[in-house]
Amino acid sequence: MKTWFVPYMKKHWRGLLLAACFSVAALLCAAGLLFTSGYLISRAAQRPENILMIYVPIVGVRTFGIFRAVFQYAGRLFGHDTILRILSEMRTRLYKTLEPAAFFVRSKYRTGDVLGILSDDIEHLQDIYLRTVIPAVSALMIYAFWIGLLGYADGSFAFLTALYLLILLIIFPAASLLWTGRSHERLSRSRHDLYEKLTDAVLGAGDWVMSGRQRSFLSSHEALESQVVDEERRLKAMRRWRDFISQIVIGLCVISMVYWTGNMVSDHHMDRTLIAAFVLAVFTIAESLVPVSEAVERYPQYKDAFRRLRNLETNRFTNLQEASEEIWENTSEHMDIRADHLFYRYTEDDRWAVNDISLDIAQGQRIALIGRSGAGKSTLIHLIYGALVPDRGRVTLNGTPAHRIGSLMSKQISVLNQNPHLFDTSVINNLALGSEKATKEEIMHAAGLVGLHDLITGLPNGYETQMHETGDIFSGGEQERLALARILLRKTPVVILDEPTVGLDPITEKELLSTIFRTLEGKTLIWITHHLVGTEKMDQVIFMEDGKIVMAGKHDSLLKTNSRYRRLYQLDVPEHLKKVLSGPAG
Repeated sequence: MKTWFVPYMKKHWRGLLLAACFSVAALLCAAGLLFTSGYLISRAAQRPENILMIYVPIVGVRTFGIFRAVFQYAGRLFGHDTILRILSEMRTRLYKTLEPAAFFVRSKYRTGDVLGILSDDIEHLQDIYLRTVIPAVSALMIYAFWIGLLGYADGSFAFLTALYLLILLIIFPAASLLWTGRSHERLSRSRHDLYEKLTDAVLGAGDWVMSGRQRSFLSSHEALESQVVDEERRLKAMRRWRDFISQIVIGLCVISMVYWTGNMVSDHHMDRTLIAAFVLAVFTIAESLVPVSEAVERYPQYKDAFRRLRNLETNRFTNLQEASEEIWENTSEHMDIRADHLFYRYTEDDRWAVNDISLDIAQGQRIALIGRSGAGKSTLIHLIYGALVPDRGRVTLNGTPAHRIGSLMSKQISVLNQNPHLFDTSVINNLALGSEKATKEEIMHAAGLVGLHDLITGLPNGYETQMHETGDIFSGGEQERLALARILLRKTPVVILDEPTVGLDPITEKELLSTIFRTLEGKTLIWITHHLVGTEKMDQVIFMEDGKIVMAGKHDSLLKTNSRYRRLYQLDVPEHLKKVLSGPAG
């Protein structure tokens, strides 16, 4: 709460206080409306001799009725305006947390987790102001006003009423928090599981259909959805009981007010026309305290949301940025990567995902990391990127431990993966994601380098052409070229190629590799791949297995001296493809 709540409260306290004051004014007008209405009914029942004798309460009823709506609107206007400003700043902060460390987030969090944080937790932080802070402050102010008003008439009764209304203000909220806390925790966990399930379903819809396991998925999804519905139904039942008991408390409060006003009238301390006025006003005063229970019961949700946001922000290691930005700016064109006896495993019971690996990668070298899934390639890359901290050994970039570089890493290393995301916006906006400072001429130049300029200018609106969702107007190879143009605009000295040619036909693959090698000349390339197509263009081929390096060397040397590598290459690259791949690199 200290980092995601207090700063925004301090910055926007005026807007929140103004919204609370308008809410209090609206509640007072509602109480005044019932008070004057009760007085007007009682006074009119006495058959006044002149209409002027009840004209003032008539005007009062109209005034309170009009201003109640005015203050309600003003309170919601100022409240929502302030909350939307806060949410805008929160979302901007969350984006700035995720964007520089996207590679780390992908390695540390599942997509469903991030989706849950974005959609659920930020909304909860909206509720903390609208449904907790403002209603609670308003209730306290109304409570103080009402007890003060009664104290002016009768101190003893005011004291007893203060204790009685504390049931609605303190006891019920505490009990509500206790009763619903565990239910909210179960509901939150079930919703997050549902988000993850839906994310898997959306991203793997084709695989589900092809596997013929639609019924299995639907049944598991329905079971999880049913679990969420059951928890929501249980919470609603608790709330109904709480509201029912609250109405009983309010009813007893009304009875006590009737008894007190009756005694005041019999003792000639109050005019009998005020009995109905005070009794009706109690309804508004007491009911303004009821929302506090609902406001407080949301505390577990807020607590979990703050915890997840804090963890997401802390775990990206920005607090470990001990490297100086000035140093990194001065060395941004040259990056030497060194790994000394790296060991890493995800849990103490797991085998070593990276087992005693040492590497020296000088600026401009081209390295191919080859191996089956689970061989340790991705873990090694995450260690180099600083997304993971080695259990033993160290990996350094220009002498600085990788995990201490933090968000500055995005200025040094770019990633070209097999599924670059293209947004449903213009082509130029998609390319500009590479660098927000890039001019249109620089963007067009980058597109020209990857061989897309003529294609883009031939579109209906050129660079302003709106792309379909996921960039469907471009083929797979063209989408990879767009992502490559983004990397050229970033101008990082190191580029990680995370299997960008998977799924492409041999001709397109060869052309894309030629474009990559040509446009990224002079940059350090670390290429993650499962097969050996294109390894003849690399300076060093590293074959990983069970977290270890089992083969390393140049392609030609390994082909001549290592029978295993030669056999793998012959199996992976048939003779008819070798002729295609051995053509000019462009």
